[in-house]
This record gives sequence, C-alpha cells and structure tokens, in this order.
Amino acid sequence: MSELLVEVTRGEIVESVHRGDLVVIDFKGNLIASTGDPNRVMFARSSAKPLQALPLLLTGAADSFQLSSAELALACASHSGEPEHTELVQSLLARLGLSVDDLRCGVHAPYHQKTYETMLKNGQVVTALHNNCSGKHTGMLALAKFLNAPLDTYDQRDNPVQEHIFQVLQAVCEIESDKVKWGVDGCGVPVFAMPIHRFALLYAKLAESVRQENPQEKIGWALKRLASAMMDNPKLVAGSERLCTDLMMSMPGRVVAKAGAEGVYCVGWVEKGIGLCLKIDDGNSRAVGPVVIEALSQLQLLTAEEKNALNRWHRPSLVNHSGTLVGEIRPAFELQIR
Repeated sequence: MSELLVEVTRGEIVESVHRGDLVVIDFKGNLIASTGDPNRVMFARSSAKPLQALPLLLTGAADSFQLSSAELALACASHSGEPEHTELVQSLLARLGLSVDDLRCGVHAPYHQKTYETMLKNGQVVTALHNNCSGKHTGMLALAKFLNAPLDTYDQRDNPVQEHIFQVLQAVCEIESDKVKWGVDGCGVPVFAMPIHRFALLYAKLAESVRQENPQEKIGWALKRLASAMMDNPKLVAGSERLCTDLMMSMPGRVVAKAGAEGVYCVGWVEKGIGLCLKIDDGNSRAVGPVVIEALSQLQLLTAEEKNALNRWHRPSLVNHSGTLVGEIRPAFELQIR
C-alpha cells in the first residue's frame, strides 16, 4: 500500500496530496529504508536509460565508435533539447553515417522553454533531435550498426538491440525473465516493469561501481564508465533548471541521478553504494523533488549547505499570477530505516 509522501498547501489548508512508494537498498540487495510498498511493480520509464545504454559498453560498440564520455551521458539522458544537446546528437549521428531521419523516437518541442521560444522566433523547425530521448535512440542505432542488426527496427522488441538490453537487465537487476512485464515507452522502444527494489538495485550497483577502484567484472567496469559519464556531464543528462542536473552539480562525484516519466526517480549514492527508487502514484512530477531531497536528508546524506542549495526542490513555493506567495509543496513522510 502506497503512503502519503507530499502535501500541497494553500494558506493553512492542505489542498492536495501525493502518495507513492520509495525504497532504498544496497548493492547486495539488502533493504536499507522504505516507505510504502517495497515490492510494488512499476515501469521505471527513463530512469532505466543507463540500463539501456550498458550494451554499448559490454559489446564493444562504444569503443568501436569511440564514444566520448559526453556521448555516453547523452545516451542516458532525458535532455531538454538545448543546443548543446541537439548539436551533440547530430554530431554523433553524422559520425555513424546516419541522420535525424533514422531516429524513431518521434518529435516534440524542447523541454527548455527559452530554447523553444528562440526557435519559434527564428522560424526554426522542431525535429526528432529535440526529443528528450534522441540521445538514447542514437545510442541504440550505434549498437544496431555494431551488431549488423536492422536499423529500421532497432526500436522493436525482437531486434538484437532490444534483446541485448533484456539480457543485461536480467543480469544487473538479478531477475528472471518471466518476472518482467513489458510495455511501450513514450519514445516507442520497449519498456519494462519490475518490483521497485530491482530498479533501486540498478542504481546501487551504478554507485558501488564508482566506489570500486578496480571492479572485478566486465559489467562492473561498464557500470563505472556509464555512471562516471553521467556524473561528469550533468548538464547533458537533463539540462537547465532540472533536478538531475542540479543534484549532480551540487554534489559532484557523490551521486548519480535520473528521472523517469510518471513520477519516477532513481538515485545512486556513491559513498554508501546504495540506490533509491521512487514512484509517485498519480505520476505528478511536482512531488518528486520534495520526496528525493527529504529522503536523502532523512538518510543523513546531505550536508546543511547541500540541503540549503537544493531548498527550491525540497519545499517549492507556490506563487500566483500576481507574484503572491500562496502556499508550498512539502514532504510529509518518515522513512522506515532498517
């Protein structure tokens, strides 16, 4: 059963609430803390992107195409469609001998409002490059090319690209194939549902891999390269005024973070080798920041300075169209810490 996580106030009254589930586990799978149902089955949506990018490293495709740290980060990104994002995607596509026409992610306007306004003013056309998943799709195209798999069906479940991803999922998340449920993501690729603690395990392993100077297994090195790429390029993972970017920039080298649609968020904490996964019941992203920052605070992972720097995510103010403060969004839960 999910728990109350967030209250939205107007004056002295709680006007709305958001419920959900959150779990924290270590890289060995031990439960560290939770609220709600630690066994809830959920889609991780874009929080699963590091998992989907791992085959690039495990197959040798990343080295074959000489993917940079920035390009690996972009393969894990839900980017805001700012110029630095789209230019890097376009550059990688060109190096692969491909173009925007090969992307099967669809088209939507940039998340970054100023970028979109500038495009409208200049009469520029929105393309698939601006889709927040274009980096992931370009990574999948690179893998398809390396595997000599069909490029025009790289997004289909029976394509070798997706089969490789599914094999990696089972290994990293330590789950049997028949325990995984399938769906189609907003960008058209297969998306998988598992118990929430399996996604927390992914991020615990990402975190632990960075902590290890010399990971013992090939998959450990792949996790380390990917997590390091994300932490070294936080602006590419998300963008301006985004929680993922702000978290990783505020605590460089300490945290790897990735949002997913429908109120999903995952965090890996390097110093402890632990992973956190959150799912908000109603899918409203406004509840995510308060829960994530509060959970990290209750786990005593944030310094006072870090907590203060992230305060706008912790307890966002609600201001009306006249600029008057009318309420706030605030955390309303207590973790059960084991």
